[in-house]
Amino acid sequence: MNATPRKLLPLLLMLCCLFLSACGDQGGQYDFDAVLESAPASSAQSPVEEPGQNQTAPTEAADLNGDTESGGTSEYPIDVNTLPEFDGSAYIEINGNIPFFPEEDKNTQVFEAYSDLDELGRCGAAYANISVELMPTEKRGSISEVHPTGWHSSRYDFVDGASLYNRSHLIAFQLAGENANEKNLITGTRFLNDVGMRPFEEMVGDYVRATDTHVLYRVTPIFEGDNLLASGVLMEAWSVEDAGESICYCIYIYNCQPGVEIDYATGDNWLDTSESSGGEDYTLTVDDGAAHDYVLNTRSQRFHLPDCTGVDDISPGNRSDYTGTRTSLIERGYTPCSICNP
Repeated sequence: MNATPRKLLPLLLMLCCLFLSACGDQGGQYDFDAVLESAPASSAQSPVEEPGQNQTAPTEAADLNGDTESGGTSEYPIDVNTLPEFDGSAYIEINGNIPFFPEEDKNTQVFEAYSDLDELGRCGAAYANISVELMPTEKRGSISEVHPTGWHSSRYDFVDGASLYNRSHLIAFQLAGENANEKNLITGTRFLNDVGMRPFEEMVGDYVRATDTHVLYRVTPIFEGDNLLASGVLMEAWSVEDAGESICYCIYIYNCQPGVEIDYATGDNWLDTSESSGGEDYTLTVDDGAAHDYVLNTRSQRFHLPDCTGVDDISPGNRSDYTGTRTSLIERGYTPCSICNP
């Protein structure tokens, strides 16, 4: 009577082990699409691309859109129709300057994720936990082959570098090393890129490099209706290790250019001839075609005037002296310092 159970005991133990092993394997796999399916997007809810470079996704994603029906217009955490008109300030604070990140994402798990393009070819949110290991180790390459929605080659003498539009990275190259990623590039004005986004990108980059810590970071382009050009971007950042003490902002940056009228449905544009356009007030440095002396930070890919205070912060291994034109540096992927505006 007792022999049969004893003979079956090893088989039963083996079956239990197999069952537990199978459960463990299943639990160890991260269902990226299921967790991030509610990440903010520019129109109908878009899946988010699994990040490369052996990064891992956040434990949960912020549900900023809420539930939307297939083919419908997704909601943003802000209503662009209630935002004040551009009055000369590049950005305004949103939500008391507190980002919308869920508590469960505020950890040191490194990841980067980019929304798939929607049915109009527009970008959605780009989301990452910025760390030194995510930052580029190679120089930035060309992005000229990417033509984001609303792209036009328009030039005005009073715009820095003359080109109205830039291929604007949602997550800056210096933060995540994404270069010609069409899911990370929108058509942005020079004003959006230089005056609006760059100071906040540099704030995060400088902080992470100096402290070797983490900053939760997300940029969401905001499109009205079926417009091909974003009205602006929602930019959020939160320093993880000190619970936002060093880096904490939630801002909306206007995708505009003082002195230029823009049709956001198509990206078409023309000179604003009104007296209050303010174009000349925001004239930035334009290349005069002559060779000048600059100091390069080969790591952050920024260039400075030799007497700029930012030069003192460049480590000897990352410093390089350069003589040449401003345009040649920009074509090589360098960006002008926001302090000295070379």
